[in-house]
Amino acid sequence: MPHPTSSNPPVLIVGGGLVGASLAIALDVAGVDAVMVEAAAPRADAQPSYDERNLALSRATVNGLEAIGVWRHAAALATPIRHIHVSRSGDFGSVRLDAQREGVDALGWTLPAREFGNALLRRLDECRRLRRLAPARLEALEPLAEGWRARVSTADGVQEIDAALLVGADGTASYVRDRLGIEADTYDYRQSLFVCTVTPERPHANRAYERFADNGPVALLPLAERRCGLVLTVPTAEADAIAALDDDGFLAFAQQRFGWRLGRLSRPGKRHPYPIKRVAAGRLTGPRAVLVGNAAQTVHPIGAQGFNLGLRDALTLAELVAAAPDPGAPALLEEYAARRAPDREGTMNMSHGLVQLACLPQPLLGPLRSLALLACDRVPPLRGLLARKGMGFRAEPPRAVLERLP
Repeated sequence: MPHPTSSNPPVLIVGGGLVGASLAIALDVAGVDAVMVEAAAPRADAQPSYDERNLALSRATVNGLEAIGVWRHAAALATPIRHIHVSRSGDFGSVRLDAQREGVDALGWTLPAREFGNALLRRLDECRRLRRLAPARLEALEPLAEGWRARVSTADGVQEIDAALLVGADGTASYVRDRLGIEADTYDYRQSLFVCTVTPERPHANRAYERFADNGPVALLPLAERRCGLVLTVPTAEADAIAALDDDGFLAFAQQRFGWRLGRLSRPGKRHPYPIKRVAAGRLTGPRAVLVGNAAQTVHPIGAQGFNLGLRDALTLAELVAAAPDPGAPALLEEYAARRAPDREGTMNMSHGLVQLACLPQPLLGPLRSLALLACDRVPPLRGLLARKGMGFRAEPPRAVLERLP
């Protein structure tokens, strides 16, 4: 059924995760009615935890979150990234990016995922044109002449919702993508990811580290209270053995992989292996339907581009819908796909290419990789381009992320 504040059918967002919720908020800011269906009940977690997942948010992402009113709920708990150090085990040279040298106060920020989720929930509570159904289960989707009809189970019974535009924001295993008949290309990296919090012996000085090696990248992200977020990639064949290590054994392994730039690492949090796969939808749109976030593309976590890319999906879509009388018009969806293609393909190719070139044992490429690191560090135009892309300013970004570009 239509949203009660409008005679026009709303936008229907399936999935209320980080990208889906951000899209819902952006549409509300733009004055567009929407319904968001989310399987999990909204629940703010006010209990701080040493052991939690952390997000690396690019500068463009934070600009966008400021524009839609989310960042004010999260800024006090975020840690600025003012320096980035990139290197590869066994190769000489490194790339060092510096916020002051690039004319900004920070290249990005880190934030516990729990705190970001809480910020989104607080901002969702402020929305006036959004209808939230959670917990709710999408039972069926039926195409209509001018949109879609969804059957949704809620605590109050089954509801029918007609929408002019269907948005799949329902993650890597997207039901909406399958229902649209959009195939996805999957690439198994045969790698698994461990994420946890550690405490280094020396202060991190707001520096993020990315270190490549034959068996995968390892990253250390600055957090509050001298903590760091560890992101450790290992071959999947070794994941179970590493998961079985006790704290001392895991720390010794992480120390061997990362090195001693911050001294001895201590206090590892809980960790579990997550298989890493690249999943890319064959197309972004269907009849009066569109995919955003992980439903459109799930990328290798190298460089922490996943949510940052998904938010640019959401903000671009909100920008186009706000300016159109019909949110599901074919011309609008064609423009969305065209606008997102360079950023999407560039980001996916970058993450995939880095894994192939920087993390696989190819001894003959060693000198070339080292020269590339030196060039990116010593040649200002190359370093500036790398910093700009790392901050999320790619291709034709949504206006919301540029409003605060220095």
